[in-house]
Parts: sequence; structure tokens; C-alpha cells
Amino acid sequence: MNFHLQFPISPFPEKIKYSQNFLFLGSCFAENIGDTLQAYKFNVKINPHGVLYNPLSISVALRRYIENKVMQEQELFFANECWNSWEHHSRFSNTDKQNCLNGINTSISSAHEEIKSSEWLFVTFGSAYAYRRKETSKLVGNCHKIPQKEFTKQLLTANEIILDYNMLLKELWHINPKLKIVFTVSPVRYISDGAMENTLSKARLFEAIHELVGQHSSVYYFPAFELVIDDLRDYRFYKTDLIHPNEQAIEYVFEKLMDSMFDEETKSLFEKIKEIKSAASHRPFNINTESHKKFKATYLERSILLQKKFPFLDLNDEVNKFS
Repeated sequence: MNFHLQFPISPFPEKIKYSQNFLFLGSCFAENIGDTLQAYKFNVKINPHGVLYNPLSISVALRRYIENKVMQEQELFFANECWNSWEHHSRFSNTDKQNCLNGINTSISSAHEEIKSSEWLFVTFGSAYAYRRKETSKLVGNCHKIPQKEFTKQLLTANEIILDYNMLLKELWHINPKLKIVFTVSPVRYISDGAMENTLSKARLFEAIHELVGQHSSVYYFPAFELVIDDLRDYRFYKTDLIHPNEQAIEYVFEKLMDSMFDEETKSLFEKIKEIKSAASHRPFNINTESHKKFKATYLERSILLQKKFPFLDLNDEVNKFS
């Protein structure tokens, strides 16, 4: 008997290479996968606005990067003893107004360069629910613990998302014609919205992505949601909050992404870097033994040779560790 549902993921027609640049935007699940790629020496930039959940807030951020539209001082607001941006995650909030603004604008300018040079843009939608300030009707990316009564909650339609992203994709390809976009839906269930409401929200996201993938040849979908919800389908693959996937689940999804999106050279190089990283984390019983000195010398040489062969790799931490 088979107690584990598995489904095939078709190989992507375009393959990921180590020499390419990557930009990840969206919910915390985008950060999980982006962090994994970053840890294995891919050139990845993750969430220049911080974590964002709804598609329209993500598109607002992307348009800032496209236009290199820095934030103005009057766009910030003061609450909870910090200066904040309605568009940004609270990791940019700061007790000093200028420091807040500088951090935001440095990130926007960096993302502008990244959007021009990246071969891949991964966008993870978390929720189709969006919030607007009652006072201005302006969309917010983060409510910053301001009382709920200050906002109206809106369930985006699939058509709203499709119309916005059809325009956004044209803007992205105008600034970077080689850019390929991969959409994912976060497997995190936003139970605070309600179980039925969360299902409806995810359905809107799937419908919008399905249409966008069907309309554009350089737009793809990767089934991260299905891998966690339908393939793993077990609470042992969740953190103690029973909502967020744990490290095992993230590793499983990453392995599936690697199988379907990495070319053979990238897979081979990944395994070499994985071995070097494992060696760098090794803790010897005695650092003065001849065997440990030989171990370090071996991996120092491997790290240096690999970095020379692939100059786009940054193995400086490992080189320093083995030196």
C-alpha cells in the first residue's frame, strides 16, 4: 500500500545556473527558499521591502524598484515609538526618522540595480486579503500593529490581480527583457482570517497565477503549496504553531525545486559547495592533531580552486575558516 501521495513536477524549460542573479519577493516562504539558495552561494536578494503578503503590495514594491522611486520623508509616519513606512515591513522601522528613511532608500536603490540584472524573479503570494487605510484609502503592506479599526479589509479578485500583473510584467520586461518570473503560493495557512476565508483567499491567488502563466511564455508556477499541503500532508512537517512549515518541509520543497529547475552543472556544483559547507561546520575533538590540519588543508585547497574556477562564487568565509 502507498501511504504517501507524490506527484511529478515537470522539468522547467529554463534552468537555474549559479552564475545568474535572483530576486525573491513575497511572504515568509519566499525568504525560506531564498535563504536556502543564499546559504549555498547563489547570488540572491530577498525582500527589499521586507515580508509582503498580498499581490498588490508586492507590485507596489516592484514598481518602486523599476522606477528607482525613493521614499520621501513625508511618506513616513510615527507610531509605537518608531518611524515606519506603510509599504514596508517593520524591520525597516527605526526610532530615528533619517535612519529609517536611509535604510528604506538604500534598499530600493539596490533593488533597482538587482531588477535590471536578475535572470530570475520569484514571487510568493501569501494572501489575497489586502488592507487599506480608512483615512486615505491607500493600500498598506504592513499594518504595524495599528488598531484594526483604522483599516478596511478587502478580498482581492483574481481579475484585479491579473490586470495589475499584466501591466507590471510589461514594465518588468521593458527594463529587463531576459527576466523570468516564477510564482509560488505560500503553504502557510492564515487561520487568523478564518479557515474558510483562507481557502477562498488561496483560490483567488491560484486562479490569478493560472491565467498569468497561460498568457506569458516567461512566467512559470512552482507547486510549493501542493508539495507541503498535498505531498507531505502531516503536522510533523510544521513548526509548533502548526501553521508554518518547519525546516524539514522547506528542505523537501527545495530538493524538488532543485530537481526540476537546476541544470546538471548547477547540481554538481551545488553538491561540491554542500560538502565544503559541511566540512566548514565540522567541530574537531582536537584542533592540533595532524589529521585535522590535513583536513583543513584539503578543504582550503578545494575552496580556493572552486572559487578560481567559478569567480562568481563567494567562498571567502570558508577559505578563512580553513586557513
